[in-house]
Amino acid sequence: MRYNQVKDLVVWAADFHQRMAQQFEEAARKSDSERASMVLDYLAGREKRMGKGLESVFDDGSDHTDVLETWFDDPTDFPQPPVLVQMAEQAVAHDDIDAAMKTALSANNTLKAMYEYRAEKSVIEPEQAFFGSLAEGHESEARQIVTHLEEFSDL
Repeated sequence: MRYNQVKDLVVWAADFHQRMAQQFEEAARKSDSERASMVLDYLAGREKRMGKGLESVFDDGSDHTDVLETWFDDPTDFPQPPVLVQMAEQAVAHDDIDAAMKTALSANNTLKAMYEYRAEKSVIEPEQAFFGSLAEGHESEARQIVTHLEEFSDL
């Protein structure tokens, strides 16, 4: 569908985070390595937190009610990019910490790029600020993931 509301994108992104959390949890269950299992559980928890954070914009009293109702025109496939759908559907390596980290960072950076794109294409300032804030949040998440996974590598 060419025309969508901001809330449609937020719902999709929250669901994406939950599906990634499930992938990391499943990989942790399959892992024979305690360290890999800890990393995968950590990544699953981060994805769940990110999903719940997005869902919280629908809570009563949210400052984003007007922005969520905003319509946008996107002539490409929605949601984009399709690579995110593939990430959520593919199995995460259960004993390869580096591969799991790359998957987490790739998903994070792709979502960040999608939010930056939506901010750039925004017609009104509140929508631009909303997507800009989401992109900045993903930038911070990437730094935290790298920092925490470096701590795991010291174990």
